Amino acid sequence: MADLFAPEGEHAPVAESIPLAERLRPARLDEVIGQEHLTGDDGAIGRMVAAGRLSSLILWGPPGTGKTTIARLLADAVGLRFAPVSAVFSGVADLKKIFAEAREHARMGMRTLLFVDEIHRFNRAQQDSFLPYVEDGTVVLVGATTENPSFELNAALLSRAQVLILNRLDAAALTRLIARAEELMGRTMPLTANAREALVASADGDGRFLLNQVETLFSIAIDHPLEPGELAKLLHRRMAVYDKDREGHYNLISALHKSLRGSDPQAALYYLARMLVAGEEPLYVLRRLVRFASEDIGLADPQALVQCLAAKDAYDFLGSPEGELAIVQACLYLATAPKSNAAYAAQKAAFRSAKETGSLSPPKNILNAPTRLMKDIGYGKGYAYDHDAEDAFSGDDYWPEEMEPQRFYAPSPRGFEARISERLAHWDKLRAERSGR
Repeated sequence: MADLFAPEGEHAPVAESIPLAERLRPARLDEVIGQEHLTGDDGAIGRMVAAGRLSSLILWGPPGTGKTTIARLLADAVGLRFAPVSAVFSGVADLKKIFAEAREHARMGMRTLLFVDEIHRFNRAQQDSFLPYVEDGTVVLVGATTENPSFELNAALLSRAQVLILNRLDAAALTRLIARAEELMGRTMPLTANAREALVASADGDGRFLLNQVETLFSIAIDHPLEPGELAKLLHRRMAVYDKDREGHYNLISALHKSLRGSDPQAALYYLARMLVAGEEPLYVLRRLVRFASEDIGLADPQALVQCLAAKDAYDFLGSPEGELAIVQACLYLATAPKSNAAYAAQKAAFRSAKETGSLSPPKNILNAPTRLMKDIGYGKGYAYDHDAEDAFSGDDYWPEEMEPQRFYAPSPRGFEARISERLAHWDKLRAERSGR
C-alpha cells in the first residue's frame, strides 16, 4: 500500500492529480488572499510573525477563507513544528498521543503548533484537556472554527487564546483567486464577463469552493465562452451557509427584526428571503413576526398582529411555495406600520411591579360577593357600575389600598396609539374631577 505521507519523490502524487486548490495553496503569509487585515504588517498575525513569538489563537471564519493555510504558514514563519488534528476524527486517546509527542519535541528544543480543525466539535471536557499543555508552553494552540467561539468554546480556553476573525472572501479576492488559477493553468476560463461574475457570486465567499468550480471548468472541453445560463446548467450553485441551530440562524433573525424595527421594508424582505431560501422553517419565521407585531408595533397598529396570524393561517392552508407570499405580505406590513414598544414596556413594568408587591388584595368594592359571608364583610359594597355613570365612566379607584396608582402603559404619539393617548388623557381628567383629586 502506498505511503500517503512519504517524502517527495517516494510515491509522490503527480502534479496534475493534485486538486487545484491544493496546488494554489499559498507558500507565504503575504500570499494569503482576503485576510490582509490579519496578515499585513499592522495585523495581529503580521505583528506576531515580526516579533517571532506566537500566542495561542482561535481562527474564526466561514469555510474556505484560509484558516488551515494560515495555521500551517504561521508554524513555518516562527519555526514551530506543525501538528494538525481534526476534532471530527480525533478523540482523547489521539490528543494524549499528540501531547506526549509535543513534550518529547519540547525536550529537544522544538516547540509545537497544534492546529485543531473544527475545534468547536470537541466537547467541554476535551477542550479542558488542552489547558495544561497551553499553559506550560508544550504547545501553541491554533484552533479553527466556523462557529461563534463565544457559544462553542470553554471560557477557560477562550481566556488563554486570542480570537481572530477571518473575513468572508469578497468579489475582489475571489477574482484574484481565479486569476491565479488561470496563470497556473496557462489559459483563461471559457466564460463571458457576465458568466465570470456569476461564478464568483456562486462561491458565496468560499475560496475553496470557487477553485473546485474553476477546476471543473478547466477539465471540460468547451468550444465557446459560456453565458450565465449555460454556466448554471453546468455547475451547481453553492447553498448559502446557514445552520438553523447556530449563529447564522440568530444573526439573520436579528437582522430581520432590526430591519423591521427600523421601518426598512427592502432590507427586511432581503433577510426574510435569505432565511427562507436557505431552508429555514417558515413557521419559525412566522412566530418571530407575530412576536414583533406585539413587541414593536402593539396598539400603534392593532392590525399588525391580525396580519401575522392571517399569514400563518394562509401558509397552513397553501403550504410552500404559494403560502410564502403571505409571509412576505406580513413582513412588508410590519416594516411599514407605525412603531411602538409601549405595550412591551408596559408588560415588563407591570410584571416587575407584580413581583414586588406580592399578594396585595384588590379593593373590596370591586370583588364579587357570591356568598352572604362575603357580602357581610364588604365584598362588592359601593361598586360603581360604569355603564350607569355619565359617559359610561365612573372614575373609581381600582388599586389595592396599600398601593398608589401606577402608570405602566404610556402610548406613543404614532398610529392608533395617538387616539388611545387622547382617550386616556380624557379619562384622567374625568377621574380627577370626580374623585376631587
